[in-house]
Amino acid sequence: MLIVMKADATDPQINAVLRVIEELGYKPHPMPGATRTAIGITGNQGSVDPSHFETLPGVAEAIRVSKPYKLITLDLRPEKTIVRVGDATIGGDELAIIAGPCAVESRNQAFAVAEAVRRSGARFFRGGAYKPRTSPYAFQGLGEEGLKILADIREAYGLKIVTEALDEAGVDLVERYADVIQIGARSMQNFSLLRRAGRSSLPVLLKRGLSATLDEWLLAAEYIMAEGNYQVILCERGIRTFAQHTRNTLDLAAIPAVRRISHLPVIVDPSHGTGKNFMVTPLARAAVAVGADGLIVEVHDQPDHALSDGAQALTLEQYEQLVSEVRSIHEVIAPAPVS
Repeated sequence: MLIVMKADATDPQINAVLRVIEELGYKPHPMPGATRTAIGITGNQGSVDPSHFETLPGVAEAIRVSKPYKLITLDLRPEKTIVRVGDATIGGDELAIIAGPCAVESRNQAFAVAEAVRRSGARFFRGGAYKPRTSPYAFQGLGEEGLKILADIREAYGLKIVTEALDEAGVDLVERYADVIQIGARSMQNFSLLRRAGRSSLPVLLKRGLSATLDEWLLAAEYIMAEGNYQVILCERGIRTFAQHTRNTLDLAAIPAVRRISHLPVIVDPSHGTGKNFMVTPLARAAVAVGADGLIVEVHDQPDHALSDGAQALTLEQYEQLVSEVRSIHEVIAPAPVS
């Protein structure tokens, strides 16, 4: 059920609707918009009788929702969500660039990359402290020591920290040291982790699963939002197909497809999407051209010596060139500001 309030609905009228929803045993999700507030309802096992709400003061209409998702849709919020991380944003007018190494390997390595990221004008630094690797013998990350290095980078350079949580306990640690919780592709349907992230006050960057359909990806975002955290960023990072010329197949068609359904911002990971250094910049350019709100890119000061995913990491010089090119494209396609 979706309750659409009138444009002139007052705060007391909106609060009265929220109380009615709670008294019926459901959970309300108010979404203030530019012209009106919409309220989504979750927690119902069957259909909700619209007559409970249609005559309440300030209510414009009560709409039955037949789609599998309720909170991520444009029906609930026609305006795009802008995720705010301090003074930085994802989904706004600025192209968000999240850059850094796949894994934090040492203090010297992380700071060398962070210096280049800060110099490029990017606002976000990514780095893995906990790494879910295919092989149990591969480098698994520095753990909390890596998180402390990331927090030091935030202090030194003012960059917002994006890092992955693998489980519920990991969310506790990320909340202590970082600014954005990343849910990796392998964890996209770890539903207890999604629910825990949904109870966090930090924004959540949700990567698409290795073989996830669009609906499965969006419903994973719905799990987070159903717990009350509406600051969700979707990340297309490639899916597994029969193709062998890339690590994954980067599905750039997902960007306009999501745009027709959801108000959530969408960014693209051309590093995991291709797995090959020489493909990252061309696909980053293409991602911005189709309307991505940002990029998450792997950068390393010595890719040949990287402990994780060195084949897809850009050198510092290549990264600086990528930033210059994608910003030029963004300037061309971005809508002119309204005066």
